[in-house]
Amino acid sequence: MVNEHDDRDEYFWAPGTVALEDVHRTSDQLVLVPAPSADPNDPLNWSNARKILNYTLVSFFVLWTFVQLDIGFTAWGPMEEELGFSVDILNAGAAVNYGGLAIGCFFFIPLVHKYGRRPMYLFSTALQLASCIWQAQTFSVGSFIGANLISGLGGAISEVIAQITVADMFFVHQHATMNEWFVIFQSAGAFLGPVASGYIVDSQGWRWIWWWCVIFFAITLICVIFLFEESKFVPVLNGQSLVSTTPAQAIDISEDSKAKSTIDHETTTEQTPASRVGTNLEIKPKTYFERMALVTPTNESLLPHFWQPIETLFTFPAVTYAAITYGSTLAWFAMMTSLQATYMLMPPYNFNAIGIGLMNLAPFVGAVLGFPVGGYLSDKSILWLSKKNGGIYEPEQRLWLALPSVVFGPASILLFGLGLAYGVHWSCLAIGFGVFGFTISSVSGVSLSYLMDSYQDIIGDALVGVIFMRNIISVIILFVITPWVNGMGMRNLHILAAVVAFFLYLIPVPLLIWGKKARIATAARYRKMSANQIGRRTV
Repeated sequence: MVNEHDDRDEYFWAPGTVALEDVHRTSDQLVLVPAPSADPNDPLNWSNARKILNYTLVSFFVLWTFVQLDIGFTAWGPMEEELGFSVDILNAGAAVNYGGLAIGCFFFIPLVHKYGRRPMYLFSTALQLASCIWQAQTFSVGSFIGANLISGLGGAISEVIAQITVADMFFVHQHATMNEWFVIFQSAGAFLGPVASGYIVDSQGWRWIWWWCVIFFAITLICVIFLFEESKFVPVLNGQSLVSTTPAQAIDISEDSKAKSTIDHETTTEQTPASRVGTNLEIKPKTYFERMALVTPTNESLLPHFWQPIETLFTFPAVTYAAITYGSTLAWFAMMTSLQATYMLMPPYNFNAIGIGLMNLAPFVGAVLGFPVGGYLSDKSILWLSKKNGGIYEPEQRLWLALPSVVFGPASILLFGLGLAYGVHWSCLAIGFGVFGFTISSVSGVSLSYLMDSYQDIIGDALVGVIFMRNIISVIILFVITPWVNGMGMRNLHILAAVVAFFLYLIPVPLLIWGKKARIATAARYRKMSANQIGRRTV
């Protein structure tokens, strides 16, 4: 928000547009956005060690969440033999799992806003631990479906709460790197989990993949109980009026002064710092037990968080883009995983559980290669582009790095799908799977960072809509995949998927042209929604 006395500027303010670099100094200055308060308990002011510990625990939580969500495919062969489950039943279980992921956010994310991040990390970890025990004890179709539902509900908040935690602790110029670390741990769980589970199925039996998850979730739960501190920031106010002329912190990023930090006492345009305390107000750091409090309640209303996710999905173009891109990309992955777990058990491949698991090494390698694109290069590119733009950062500047997916996404789907249709050597399928892993990593990091930078104050509600869309698409695909293959054929199915993916990955083009105008048009609605957030940091 710009100076309050100029009502005309209010109309032109675009959420996410900030002065990221002060180019008027003798050496370039990076403005910290959001502006940290003077409170030592503000997560933005935490030491690097505290941030690293907290985010390491978040990453560990994400890793095991996606392990338990994705290893079930490697057990499909043995489960068919032992329990007599058909492919349709197994696909139905996976679809119910995605359904739990889709609806769980609507119930649990409002509680993240109301009571804090810590209790929901604990609840989610405990629920997933219980689901793994249930899956290890599955003997009937009903038990299989029920365990998958609880598994989905338990893992539902993992993606949203991780992004909320990133917004709590890190600055705009760090978002892509931290989001990409999230994608890497997500990919490690989704891709490397099946590799390990394939060996476990072969050596210890399929039930032991779940018992190992029980062990690691128990360790994660203990770590969260004793080490993860609440990142929800409730500011202490000193009763003074807060205006946009409050000094914003800046750090020197010139080559010869990277270790030097300064305070920028000039007014930054189009930027409202977080609610802040007076600099002369003495505030004591919280004790260990205060930081480990079970809940951090605030008096905000829960009700808006139940309907705002759907509203953001259909009224904010940045949310729609992230939902379509992130959702369709993960849906194609679910399709490819289901098909390789089903058809690569048959001739000419005749893979066992180990072979099915090892196929997931390829997308993990691709995801690692995509890490710099969606993370480090994204954060570095916006510094360069904002400098070229007079120091002003526009979230659309991130979208240039999403354009390679226009080629890599459809090409990888065709390489995998046509290879499977014609029974070519498995290495061709692995290359296609690997290129798709690169696409997942790079485009997911870019789209999530673009959304977070555009609408940081409502990132939780926005991501609920994104994850809902993502999982609903996956549910539909998994329910129809068998009749789809039977009706259209493996080749035509993947040609159609590649064509659809091509047009979906072109969405950044209109956003590069009209994205800022869309953010200006939604500014009033955004301010209204963000008013429901306690301790928000408007950028």
